[in-house]
Amino acid sequence: MIATVWAPAARAVALVVDGAATPMLPTHDGWWAGGTLAPGDRYGFRLDDDPTVLPDPRSRFQPDGVHAPSEVVDLADFAWTDHDSTDHDSTDHGWTGRQLAGSVLYELHVGTFTEAGTLDAAIERLPHLVQLGVDAVELLPVNAFDGTRNWGYDGVLWFAVDDSYGGPRAYQRFVDACHRLGLAVIQDVVYNHLGPSGNYLPRFGPYLRSGTRTAWGDSVNLDEPAVRRFIVDNAMMWCRDFHVDGLRLDAVHALHDESPIHILRELSAEVDALSVALRRPLTLIAESDLNDTAMVAPREAGGLGIHAQWSDDFHHAVHVAVTGETSGYYADFEPLDALAKVLQRGFFHDGTWSSFRGREHGVPIDTATFAAWRLVVADQNHDQIGNRAAGDRLAATLAPDRLAITAMLTLTSPFTPMLFMGEEWAAATPWQFFTDFDAEFGEATREGRIKEFARMGWDRALVPDPQDRATFERSKLRWDEPAEPAHARMLATYRELIALRRELPELTDPRLDRIDIELDTDARWLVQRRGAVTVVANLGDTELRLPGLAERGTIRFTTAPERIGSDGGELVAGGWSGAIVSERDTDR
Repeated sequence: MIATVWAPAARAVALVVDGAATPMLPTHDGWWAGGTLAPGDRYGFRLDDDPTVLPDPRSRFQPDGVHAPSEVVDLADFAWTDHDSTDHDSTDHGWTGRQLAGSVLYELHVGTFTEAGTLDAAIERLPHLVQLGVDAVELLPVNAFDGTRNWGYDGVLWFAVDDSYGGPRAYQRFVDACHRLGLAVIQDVVYNHLGPSGNYLPRFGPYLRSGTRTAWGDSVNLDEPAVRRFIVDNAMMWCRDFHVDGLRLDAVHALHDESPIHILRELSAEVDALSVALRRPLTLIAESDLNDTAMVAPREAGGLGIHAQWSDDFHHAVHVAVTGETSGYYADFEPLDALAKVLQRGFFHDGTWSSFRGREHGVPIDTATFAAWRLVVADQNHDQIGNRAAGDRLAATLAPDRLAITAMLTLTSPFTPMLFMGEEWAAATPWQFFTDFDAEFGEATREGRIKEFARMGWDRALVPDPQDRATFERSKLRWDEPAEPAHARMLATYRELIALRRELPELTDPRLDRIDIELDTDARWLVQRRGAVTVVANLGDTELRLPGLAERGTIRFTTAPERIGSDGGELVAGGWSGAIVSERDTDR
């Protein structure tokens, strides 16, 4: 194939293959072409008079890291087993996709999911996810980053699967294995910034826009058509060449786009068109801090056409309800009414005053028309754990009964629930912030982390060194834990809740206007009535009695069996207990 590269900043470009240079010629709009490449070639580009050989901005593989030459990989040369069967007599018709509505997601980081930290090692643990009952795996970013370990949000080569995870071939094996087991794959991608180390894109052209910054560095230059195409082509690659079923778009509120057609609208249109061509669902999920359903409204209705978005309000409301923490952005969620509002109206901040932001925030949801599955919710995720000073999970401070109530609130919500790896067995390992930058960037990251938490009143001694390999090693799951009695009981709780979510249609009903809630903010209990199903959460120390409920319904689940019972037809829920009661005749 002929080599091409977008390098409008260069006066001269040479393709370098295994040390041999071939001059390239300018073609159009900053593109250069010249020289040939074949699978297995190690190559890069030399710009102007600089002898440095730079990796391809669209590299598919960096076998020796982000500072070294790229390697040509033919992504079409893989023997997929998830395609439609050509044998019409076969019962195996391949993978036809998975819609987000009704699904349970499982977020994992490849490097810490297993001891080996590779995609092939993760394949060996997929049966655990099948037995758990989840529908889709959401991978934290896997694109190439500097060093041997990273959360993934410091990636610098968006098209390359990091070599430490096994590269593109391992990724294809992972997706194929997931599909064989009935699991969808959603890939987390970062289009709002690039990592600080190993980013050579500005040497090629105006990938970044000076003067406009995000919290993580210069913003991506969405004024440049070639950069917009760079993003769209990347999304197409994941869905087409790697067969993924969806993308989670990191921090879309940090995308600075003033063009007539927003990049998200452009992206959603392209992904929807590809979905039609592939004849399987493709889902875009935005991490958005805007609390505005215009994000997920159809393009024909004036929206951006993204299919779903994260809702941090749910996390904050549940977190405060079970932990009592009210510092920082948790302050507004202290009353139990906050949890009730989120469950019935989707957002807590829907035009209300946000004390953390110092302004009114959000837009109300039309509960008569909005489908609640479009909000992806979690009681724990990589951000809410890893961005705590010590990276501590809820299991580090909450007793099992409170963890079970937390799981019940999340998995019975009308939204799309997402679990964070290890949550299902109350993993004792933390998940901390880790990096592997060179000395300059490493020291800046270390000091920046300490100063950040010092401003929030944390003792600097509690903040682990992100550059210390031990921080990374501590964050790896221990797969011997699920067999231990306490962890096994929690795992059984999660399996039971997910199974009930599939069995009782009321628990996945996305119509917010069909949820009735009764609560007592002083006694701290909340009861949701979802048709024939009632979800009881006693979040206080006082016993709760609900007349007639035990007589009318069947108790299908309890968080603490010794604290849930009946008395003369009343359902009795002791302090810090929860129950799911079904009034349907399950024998019919």
